[in-house]
Amino acid sequence: MALSDNPEPAEVEVYKHRVHRCKQYLNIASTGFSFEVFDKFKQLSKWADVIHYHYPWPLMDVLHCLSGVNKPSVVTYHSDIVRQKVLLHLYRPLRNKFLGKVDRIVATSPNYLKTSYALQRFRNKVDVIPIGLNRQAYPEPKPELYEYWRNKVGEKFFLFIGVLRYYKGLHILIEAAEDTEYPIIIVGAGPVEAELKQQVHESGIKNIHFVGPVSDMDKSALLDLCFGVVFPSHLRSEAFGISLLEGAMYGKPMISSEIGTGTTYINIDQLTGLVVPPADPNALSKAMNWLWAHPKEASEMGVRAKKRYEELFTAEEMVKKYVMMYQSLVRSSC
Repeated sequence: MALSDNPEPAEVEVYKHRVHRCKQYLNIASTGFSFEVFDKFKQLSKWADVIHYHYPWPLMDVLHCLSGVNKPSVVTYHSDIVRQKVLLHLYRPLRNKFLGKVDRIVATSPNYLKTSYALQRFRNKVDVIPIGLNRQAYPEPKPELYEYWRNKVGEKFFLFIGVLRYYKGLHILIEAAEDTEYPIIIVGAGPVEAELKQQVHESGIKNIHFVGPVSDMDKSALLDLCFGVVFPSHLRSEAFGISLLEGAMYGKPMISSEIGTGTTYINIDQLTGLVVPPADPNALSKAMNWLWAHPKEASEMGVRAKKRYEELFTAEEMVKKYVMMYQSLVRSSC
């Protein structure tokens, strides 16, 4: 179930899943609100064996606590509330009541479980199930597309993919690139795009290239071609790092920051890449310089990154663990 400003049609199919949409009337602090969602939630809950929530979404907490629905429940805890610190003080009692009432909580990495104060309170009912990706869902580019990107960005480059948000640390990456010459390709768009481009312009940097949003096919080509993936997110708002995991899936060495989240569960320092302190452009620059100057070691890190993906982060492994959890919840409710 989801909210939409224009929920017509009310039901849509997304990747073979039926999504029920309700009218969104308000959006406060990135949280949507709807009056219709309560009746719809009760209606859909009647046929459900298990109710699966995704946190954070405060409206979900209200639904669970006030609806009176009594079905086995699990919540995937994606992220602490990081930015809205004042509102968090008001919301915390509701959050704790909600997390106390659900049957199971899923953290997406052991790192996040260890560093989240909210999760520690409910440690006895938390399981860790990492987010998984399906390599077969990524298209295989044609040779001419590889040639197009080689001509456009060169044969060897660092790659960032993601929405250009405040917590992605791209301003740090730009500082780190000031004394380098190797190409750095930034894929994506977002709220801080204009100020990042202004920073590049004012710094006189010539080796950072913004290519904007790209198709899935283009993204696959860039992941395949790149020398390594750089992921400078410096705040806990970056709870996991899907594009970092894509780098591992493609067998690329990675650079990330230690922020106590899933990024350092994906990227293990000196094993699959390099991990640097957050918001440290000098350390980030040194990490990129080291990988660039040691291509053999970088390639070996990429091989180990792909192996780690295959062992821990496949969609198949994620689905298997969730199915086992659902089955356990249903059995215990009988």
